[in-house]
Amino acid sequence: MRETPLSNCERQFLLAAIKEKKRLDGRQTYDYRNIKITFGTDYGCCIVELGKTRVLAQVSCELVVPKENRPTEGILFFNLELSQMASPAFETGRQSDLLVKLNRQLERCLRNSKCIDTESLCVVSGEKVWQIRVDLHVLNHDGNIMDAASIAAITALCHFKRPDVGIHGEEVTVYSPDERDPIPLSIYHMPICVSFSFFEQGTYLLVDPCEREERVMDGLLVIAMNKHREICSIQSSGGIMLLKEQVLRCSKIASVKVTEITELIHKALENDKKARKEGRKFGFAESMPKQRITALKMDVAPVETEDVEQTAEDIISKTEPPPKTVPSPVLRAPGTAQIGEGLHNAWGLDELEEDEEAEDQVMEEQHEQVEEIQDSSKEDVVVISGSEEEDVIILQPEMKGQGDRMQTRSPQQQGVAASKKKKKKKKPTH
Repeated sequence: MRETPLSNCERQFLLAAIKEKKRLDGRQTYDYRNIKITFGTDYGCCIVELGKTRVLAQVSCELVVPKENRPTEGILFFNLELSQMASPAFETGRQSDLLVKLNRQLERCLRNSKCIDTESLCVVSGEKVWQIRVDLHVLNHDGNIMDAASIAAITALCHFKRPDVGIHGEEVTVYSPDERDPIPLSIYHMPICVSFSFFEQGTYLLVDPCEREERVMDGLLVIAMNKHREICSIQSSGGIMLLKEQVLRCSKIASVKVTEITELIHKALENDKKARKEGRKFGFAESMPKQRITALKMDVAPVETEDVEQTAEDIISKTEPPPKTVPSPVLRAPGTAQIGEGLHNAWGLDELEEDEEAEDQVMEEQHEQVEEIQDSSKEDVVVISGSEEEDVIILQPEMKGQGDRMQTRSPQQQGVAASKKKKKKKKPTH
């Protein structure tokens, strides 16, 4: 999924604000965003927040065979991953140009600068050495991933402790933390990256660009430096031509920023060490706010219980007593009911009354016909039935006092006649 492009209005607004030395988040030209470092429960795990940009670093180790050309040196490996959780513009499953560039810058900044004593990672020369692996995961992308990743990587390496090893002849024994205290890594210096973005072909300069500022910038300069003002690596991208004075100016700014960030890392490590020693909360549990639901805590509210009985009696005396009996439901029509007083529901009553009157008339007529047939059955009756499917016809002789014959109808014909009468006698509904 591609990232949403900036409109021309947004681009012009950002450039106009940069020309006036103003930024979207209210920072000045050389200001860094707030940096927050949080450690995990295990050694070598930390999360670095640079504004809204968040990077998780995890350090692990294992015994491997060393390289042939360097049999007495350990191996240092870095791996940075960009997931879709950080930004919808990142694609999983393939390496993008941004991912390759970030991994190379990390290797130049940390591994090529020899910040870690790799010879101290050797266990048996030419046979077994420690391989230190640093996995970096970008949790949220809001610009300047390189600076946040470098801070997270060097902080996790300073916090990490490898297991102690014992050698007895040709056997190598790895002791658990319960048996022997783990050993920290030997770190010479702490290189940290500082990014500078240029606008209008190098006319304007910003430190720590955010995600929107990175979209409109013309070039980027990344300087990796330690607190001793030693440049570990420097890289320029974007195709802009920088003057010597601009590079020297950026290096002076970077030296100040690196010194401040290094002090912040040392303070975070000291606080974590003191918290672990005293048995207090450390790691992610320490940074959990108390007001969240996941904290399972709630502020205690004071409640006065002196005049509870008197207040309850006053409330009960003012309220109306409930009715003693509940009226039974009144069935007005099929599917309807009414409880208590209310408007009269006459839905469907007119049609029911008309149907009942029509049914009563039909029943009376059928009853009269049955009586006449019973009276005439006393005389001679001839029944002709050809089959079960044919109708039954009853022939009656002439009745006394009447000159014409009377022929009765079959039950089916009587039902049809009754239905016709019912329709004729049905009143019109209003």
